[in-house]
Amino acid sequence: MGKKKEKQVKEKPLDKMTAKELREMALGLEGIVGVHAMNKAELIAAIKQAKGIVDQTTKQKAVDVRALKAKIRELRRKRDEAKEAGNTKLVDAFRRRISNLKKKTRRAA
Repeated sequence: MGKKKEKQVKEKPLDKMTAKELREMALGLEGIVGVHAMNKAELIAAIKQAKGIVDQTTKQKAVDVRALKAKIRELRRKRDEAKEAGNTKLVDAFRRRISNLKKKTRRAA
């Protein structure tokens, strides 16, 4: 019964696998270090590189959630400074930009 389950995992495409399954696969491959600190996208890229699979380029641009969240933190800091200065128009503009970035992070997840 255990052999059937392993056979199904190998036939499953990488992007359909869970992060846990990808970590297990990456541990079995040589040349991949820091598996447990990687997220799903990083794991897929590392496995493809280790197996020599050429990734097809797509028109859709990948969204880096970490970069978006860093930008949100920066905008929040600027918003707080504008709030202390009493500039309500600027505070409102920063609020809208933060809101839009938060929506992008949710869509990317």
